[in-house]
Parts: sequence; structure tokens; C-alpha cells
Amino acid sequence: MVCTNDLLRSSRGHLFAMLLALFSGACARPRVPIVAAPAPTRGSSPSPTSSRGSPSSSVPLATIAVLGPSAEADFEYVRARHLQLPVAGIRTDQLSDSFDEPRDGSRRHHAIDILAPRGTPVLAADDGRVLRVSWNSAGGNTVYATDADSRIVYYYAHLDHYRDSLVAGRPLTKGDTIGFVGTTGNAPKDIPHLHFQIMRMPQDGKYWNGEPINPFAILRGEVERP
Repeated sequence: MVCTNDLLRSSRGHLFAMLLALFSGACARPRVPIVAAPAPTRGSSPSPTSSRGSPSSSVPLATIAVLGPSAEADFEYVRARHLQLPVAGIRTDQLSDSFDEPRDGSRRHHAIDILAPRGTPVLAADDGRVLRVSWNSAGGNTVYATDADSRIVYYYAHLDHYRDSLVAGRPLTKGDTIGFVGTTGNAPKDIPHLHFQIMRMPQDGKYWNGEPINPFAILRGEVERP
């Protein structure tokens, strides 16, 4: 004969085991499948980023690139610097707008030509520093310079010769003589002039390949936009 107390103990044991199984099942972490987040669609906003950390990897590089100054902002920046006319003795009403004129082949003229007698001093249009002093078959004796913030590039070409001791890295003050008007390179030998070009500094630092800005309106103090 089975003792009543033994039955009670056995029943309680089975009941406790059942309750423990139910409780364990209820508290177990469910298995949720991991699904990749959908790619952002056109027009969607990028994920916010910390002001100190690097941009989120979900932000397209194209979106990061456009955060720099716009072409119009750079135009206004240069105009506000009140550039020195880069050829001594030339008045603004003597300037001619030859920007974007066609040249040999499919080339466009991304500068203005300032005519002056051979040997006329060529002046630094802005405060800044010299980037490069060099010669090439198109520009002849040339000088690349930049403003103090390295935001804009100034290109002076067809120089007859340079100012003594002009080297890369030399600081420039607006109005400093950097060279002299000539016809070196592919300039017509009977038309001495300065090829003066303004460019936006590219983000990759390749200053010789910047987006051009028309110097004509800037030197004349006009408000024409790019």
C-alpha cells in the first residue's frame, strides 16, 4: 500500500516540475531573425552625425562633398576681398571680358587677358602665398598663388620673367610685384599680356585643376554671379 504522504510528495514534485517548465518557456529570449536595414531611397535624409566624430558610414560620399562652400559662396568670398588689379598702371575700364571665349580646338579661355607693354610689373592680386613657380608650353613662365585661407587659386601666365627670389611658399601681400608682362608660352609674340585666372581650390588639393571663376566682374567691382 502506498502511503498517503508519499502520494502527496509525488504530486507536489510533478506540479513543481510543470510550473518550472512553463516559467522557463515564458522567460526565454525569442529568436528574432536579423534583417539588414533597407538602403536609403532618393530624397531620404542621411543619418545624423556627431559634431566631433567622423560621419556615419551610411552617409554617401557625395552628400559629404556638397557640404563645402558653393560656387556662389566662393564668388562672394573673392569679391569681398577687393582684389588688386594685377597689372600696374591698368584701369578697370581698360579690361576686356575674354572669359570663356573659344580657343584652338575645343578649348575655352578660363581667364581674362590684360594687355600691357612688355615688362610692365605683374602684381599679386591678393594676400596669400606662392604655390608654384614654373614653366609650361601653354602658359610659359607662370605663377600659381593662393589666398591666406587656401580657398582660392590665382594663376598668372605668359610672364616675361619673374621677380628675383620668387619661390614656392613665399608670402605675398596684395600689390607685391611677382613678375613682368611678356609673351612666353603660346601667347602671340607681338601682343604682350597677362593671362589672369581665378579658380576655386579643389577639395583634392590639385590647385592647377580648380573650377574657374570669371575675374572680369570681380576686378570691375560688379555684382555678376557665376
